[in-house]
Amino acid sequence: MKIAVFTSGGDAPGMNACIRAIVRKSMHSNIEVVGALRGYDGLINNDFIQLDKSSVGNIIQKGGTILKTARSIDFITVKGRKQAFENIQKNNIDAIVAIGGDGTFSGAAIFTSEFGVPIIGIPGTIDNDLYGTDDSIGYDTALNTIVGSVDKIRDTANSHDRLFIVEVMGKDAGFIALRSGVAVGAEAILVPETHTYIEHLLNKLGRERRKSKSGSIVIVAEGDGYGGAYKVADAVKEKYDHLDIRVSILGHIQRGGNPSAFDRVLASRLGAGAVDALIEGRKGEMIGLVNKELVFTPFEKAVKHHKELNKQLLSLAEILAL
Repeated sequence: MKIAVFTSGGDAPGMNACIRAIVRKSMHSNIEVVGALRGYDGLINNDFIQLDKSSVGNIIQKGGTILKTARSIDFITVKGRKQAFENIQKNNIDAIVAIGGDGTFSGAAIFTSEFGVPIIGIPGTIDNDLYGTDDSIGYDTALNTIVGSVDKIRDTANSHDRLFIVEVMGKDAGFIALRSGVAVGAEAILVPETHTYIEHLLNKLGRERRKSKSGSIVIVAEGDGYGGAYKVADAVKEKYDHLDIRVSILGHIQRGGNPSAFDRVLASRLGAGAVDALIEGRKGEMIGLVNKELVFTPFEKAVKHHKELNKQLLSLAEILAL
């Protein structure tokens, strides 16, 4: 048996740990492994490298992905997918492990239905928005990066009596914003899943200032319905022009860094589990971890059945910000 592995979409800390687990589990099972460089583009451009135990040595602690990653425009086309399939046949590849997010799995679902290629997906996205797993690779590390950054921002917020509007990643999902907001003790958390009542936020911030709070932090997901951190800051400034307001966009720093212990173990379990799944003949599914057990979810369900934000955590965030 010969399998190909690739990483696709946005990079996430722990992808290298996952690649390592896939390769070493495959070697243990007498399976040959190649890596496709830059996601689906690697399949289309016949850009493969041989992987063995030594080639994945000393990468478990590294962020990013040794296989590079990209969002493939050509794979969206029938012509591109046909070229990818021809290269898979040419290289005698029997199955694929795809590490990525919803875009990766949407492409995998189409590819499997058109050509019957066995594909197992592994959730690798800091957004943690895929249905069928409690956590995705990179989510825990991203949260720790945000918490460390915002803790430092709060030091200067308190020193200067400033209000900081901090924007974190999350175009369509607020999991990062909600959990990091609770962890840093944010005065308010704005997420895409809930309507942003700007007047409520303004009144809340006004009450905080009347209590002589020295510094304040508001966490805003980039996909917040009001338009992001700068628009929120403009609204606050319009009502409270005396406040010293700063905007901090954390940006791609959230994607980088050494993966946490949690992400390394998660990536290792999912990587090894994906190889076992292909040996068992499974395909068209994402492997995930639910209640500490490995589970499988069809690609279509993992992508379309959006994970719901924890309403209890939302309520708790409001209570703790009093």
